[in-house]
Amino acid sequence: MSIVFVPRKLRGKAKINQETIQRLLDENDQLIRCITEYMQKGRAVECVQYQQILHRNIVYLATIADASPDNMPPSSNSTSTETSASTPAVNGHGQI
Repeated sequence: MSIVFVPRKLRGKAKINQETIQRLLDENDQLIRCITEYMQKGRAVECVQYQQILHRNIVYLATIADASPDNMPPSSNSTSTETSASTPAVNGHGQI
């Protein structure tokens, strides 16, 4: 059973730590391997349950990442360099 599945009365009370996240990532790796194996054997119907668990895990991890206060965007130097390289130069009058 997925570690993301938690009874309703316990939801929101779990401590999120690096170990929990790593367990989810490991579980996702195993789910992907199972899905791939079933698909190669032509047993797509059996994949559905694993795909649903994988989806739930990914959404859960994304929710954790979005809520994490220590998620900082890349430094402004790298984003400004990428932006200026992909947009044409504009003169002072708004013309190219």
